[in-house]
Amino acid sequence: MSTPEADLSLFIPIIQTNPLAWKMRQNASGFAPLNQKYGQNDKEEYNEGDALHRALEHIRTVKEKGAVEERHLQTVEDIAWKSGLAPEDIDTLLDVALSGPFAEAVKTRMLKCLIPATLIPESAVVRAFSRLCASNCSNNTKVLFFRWLIAMFDFIDGKEEMNSLYGFFFSFLQEETMSCYICNFLYLLTKRENVKPFRVRKLLEFQSKVGMQPYLQALLSLYRSFCPDLITISLPPKRKFYFKTTDSIWQAAVCIVKERNQKSPLPSVKLTIGTAYSHPQKKKWNSGCVIPMPTSSHVSKEEQDEEGDSSSLEVMLSGQKSFPLEQLHTFSQLLDNIQDVELPSQMCSVLKSAPLLHYLNCIQDETVWLRLSYWMSQELKEGCTWCKVSNYTSEEEFRKFLDIIISAQCFLQEGFPSSEVFLYKSLPLWDGISCRTEYLQLLSWIPLGNFSEIKPLLCDSLTQLFFTSSIYHKCSVLYSLKQLLENWLLWHAMKVSMKSTLSISADTPMIALNSVSELIYYVGWLSTIALRLEKNSSFLLHFILDFFEMVSDMYLNYNLPLVVIFPRGVFYPALLTSDSIALNRLCYIMYRYRVNLTASKENALIYQERLKFNKTYQEFNEYVTALVDCLWTSTSFEKDHYLYIDPQILEKTKIREYKKSLNLINHPALLPYSINFLLQGWPNEKELSLSSIQKKKWNWYLDYLLLEELHGLHLFMESSLDIADSASSAHTHPAHKTPKTCMSEPV
Repeated sequence: MSTPEADLSLFIPIIQTNPLAWKMRQNASGFAPLNQKYGQNDKEEYNEGDALHRALEHIRTVKEKGAVEERHLQTVEDIAWKSGLAPEDIDTLLDVALSGPFAEAVKTRMLKCLIPATLIPESAVVRAFSRLCASNCSNNTKVLFFRWLIAMFDFIDGKEEMNSLYGFFFSFLQEETMSCYICNFLYLLTKRENVKPFRVRKLLEFQSKVGMQPYLQALLSLYRSFCPDLITISLPPKRKFYFKTTDSIWQAAVCIVKERNQKSPLPSVKLTIGTAYSHPQKKKWNSGCVIPMPTSSHVSKEEQDEEGDSSSLEVMLSGQKSFPLEQLHTFSQLLDNIQDVELPSQMCSVLKSAPLLHYLNCIQDETVWLRLSYWMSQELKEGCTWCKVSNYTSEEEFRKFLDIIISAQCFLQEGFPSSEVFLYKSLPLWDGISCRTEYLQLLSWIPLGNFSEIKPLLCDSLTQLFFTSSIYHKCSVLYSLKQLLENWLLWHAMKVSMKSTLSISADTPMIALNSVSELIYYVGWLSTIALRLEKNSSFLLHFILDFFEMVSDMYLNYNLPLVVIFPRGVFYPALLTSDSIALNRLCYIMYRYRVNLTASKENALIYQERLKFNKTYQEFNEYVTALVDCLWTSTSFEKDHYLYIDPQILEKTKIREYKKSLNLINHPALLPYSINFLLQGWPNEKELSLSSIQKKKWNWYLDYLLLEELHGLHLFMESSLDIADSASSAHTHPAHKTPKTCMSEPV
């Protein structure tokens, strides 16, 4: 999986460095004693490899305490923090740091400069741990070693041999000063087979001694996910973060090394199922990618011979064969080798492989998802450029990382819980500008849940940003909320289709109904106020109608027994708009509402809730009557009608025949069509008489509107007025027609 507390593989930001950057020595955390003179491109020639080799040889041969020369130790520090150490150099330095006759301060300096240039050999970690247990190391040295293990967990090239030492790592829990780091490390290392009854008892005994600490809660929760029957105590509610933040100076060091080694630009993060490379990649830290491409936990024999590494002990003894992930490019390859696929040691790399994402959906191992979620939550927290948790991330790097997560979520068609938690925590601090496109895409993948719980975490902060931002930001938020609604509806439709084969809680449909309806009411409220703030902008109105066009078809398209009518603050601005496209869409939405309401009368659940749905029918009938009064009968301003205005006020407008000012001929959105109709049909007439359309040319005019692609208007009139196609209706006055309304009570 990923790195937890100190996952550094997520993204390595590019930092503009200068000589002052090397003054990080002796800061508050005590990390990184660097030579300021080193790296300033002195005139003298300097061979890094030879200098490092001489320094390590000298340190290795030291036999007495205090005999190490400062200049050799300084050389190792400078090169490690500038270019990183090769795997064999890390092995050597771990060996001498944990077994050599050095003072504690010298050992601390050695451990702090263990910065990998590529990967860390698992065999080196195993040997180092054995020396840690055999030698008389201080608690401070042990703590620093485990902090380094946590920070560099994703750079270790294998985990199987380390897992075989699980019991030894677990025994360190007895030391209270190390318990939080041991729990963090075990959280990363634990597999289902590691959960044993005696270990559960030990954890519970330790918990009764020190109380329910967050790190203990995390490990117990992981154990319970694997073996629920072993842990019967009730655990506190899930926390957003269980462990402390990663050691930021180590992260800064890897950032600097990454920057110096980086040669190629970042590639596209689009997920594809196809050939990713022309040649398999060796096991090295991919210098051109923010997240490394997946590689097998165990390299092939040819690569072992070439790199000088030995095979994993467990693989040699078990004789298991695994399919190389470097060769896994297509879905058909996954199907042919699904029994031999082994997930990579760097779990975050699965986000960039479409076949491996397919594989994640097939396996039932919860630890994979738990580790991926934990890694992602840590990296989102540390990489967020506006939360100021870390100063080592650029907005461009963070945007590319969010793109990778979004691509994976779109591929899986579900959101990650860690990205949901990140949204809730970072939204109050978001400025509405940084990474706006990517951030709002994350919002659209919030899982369907109880909206009463989501609303205080999401809506309060989002509302403030929405009302204080530009019209373009408002439209972006509305589009994201429409995508969120679509994802919720698809989730519900999938659950309904699975209901016959799986046992689904009876509360699930009601949760979906309540949450979807509350989301629609929330968007309706936002839209009403936004239209007032933006003076009924047509641009904004199109995004609002786009949302409610989906709402109008929820019952038939998504099998959701719910029909929610848009608010008056959306309907009447759309009715009185001067934009013909918006008016046409309004009529189409009303037509779809009629179709869905008519079909929903036979639904048993809606029949049980008929009192609630009576209000929906009444609202729909009000809107139908208002539309017909305006467009057809020209009675919208008369008394007892919905748009009634005092005649004295209307007369002051000096509009001739104001009663007909909103009909199909004179409506501001349709007036250009009626004028163009007369100009095209009767170009030789000296005067254009709009009233002649209603007298002799009515049916021709209706056909003309249909030819002009106003299909929504045509469908509404056809369904609400029973317009006949025969010539006998050609001269029928619209005032003689009455609207067809839906019954106020379902059948």
